[in-house]
Amino acid sequence: MRLIIMGQQAFGKDCLEAVLEKGEDEIVAVYCAPDKEGKPVDPIKEFALEKGLPVIQPPNFKDKKVLDEIRALRADLCVMAYVTIFVPEAARDIPTHGSICFHPSLLPRHRGPSSINWALIGGTTKTGLTFFWPNDGLDEGEILLQKEVVVGPDDTLGTLYFQKIFPLGIEAALEAIDLVRSGNPPRIRQDESQATYESWCKHEHAEIDWSQPVDEVYNLVRGTNPQPGAWTIHNEDVLKIFDCSRVEVTGTPGEVVQVTEAGFIVAANGGSILVNRVRPVNDKKILAAEFASKSGLSAGVILGN
Repeated sequence: MRLIIMGQQAFGKDCLEAVLEKGEDEIVAVYCAPDKEGKPVDPIKEFALEKGLPVIQPPNFKDKKVLDEIRALRADLCVMAYVTIFVPEAARDIPTHGSICFHPSLLPRHRGPSSINWALIGGTTKTGLTFFWPNDGLDEGEILLQKEVVVGPDDTLGTLYFQKIFPLGIEAALEAIDLVRSGNPPRIRQDESQATYESWCKHEHAEIDWSQPVDEVYNLVRGTNPQPGAWTIHNEDVLKIFDCSRVEVTGTPGEVVQVTEAGFIVAANGGSILVNRVRPVNDKKILAAEFASKSGLSAGVILGN
């Protein structure tokens, strides 16, 4: 088939590379977001240019000129591999078989742009990915295929995405294309009674409330590691907390119970968190023990507001 690959960042680039390596389809164009001044060139653009593929970066997908350009490609399918710009039906439906889109959750659960964050914060033990036929709603189209992944008790946003969802998503992209090529691909309507939606997971959502159950605190930290980073207050400054583990130590919520070579232990409700790595304000990530030494953090200090 003649394919348009539309995407950005590492996932888009690796999806493009996988399709080229498989060699069954012709890439007629690569679409990615416009360049941003002062920012590095997007990996998918860089890779596409290296391979001599046409790269198109429209500011939107509404203008007649943009739509005519897509029509001229005579594509059979558009594969949307990590797309953050809205692509309306007028553009999506131009390829013979329309467009399919990647989403890193088991739709209809966790629609929205921060689906992995919120799944982890909610303490889920299973998530996955979906390729679906997008409509003008947000992640609401019919499902083409889904793949499940087990969420380990210590998975973070980083490990869950890069070690599990990302590589499985590249395999699933090839499988999704095969399903379309074979004819009569699945179009399974999403169960709206099971749908959830969450917006961006931002800094304001990541403040630690040490009075909450220790499992909820732990899930917040791992669900925002590495972005946007869970945080608390120390000496009136924001202190971001990343790598950590649960420990069976009790104390007043927010209290630094102990400082060790491994880091420092902070009490929550029903247990404590051993903090291993932090990021002080206007600084890089450092070992928690190093921060404690530099800042004078000691047992008895209360963190948070």
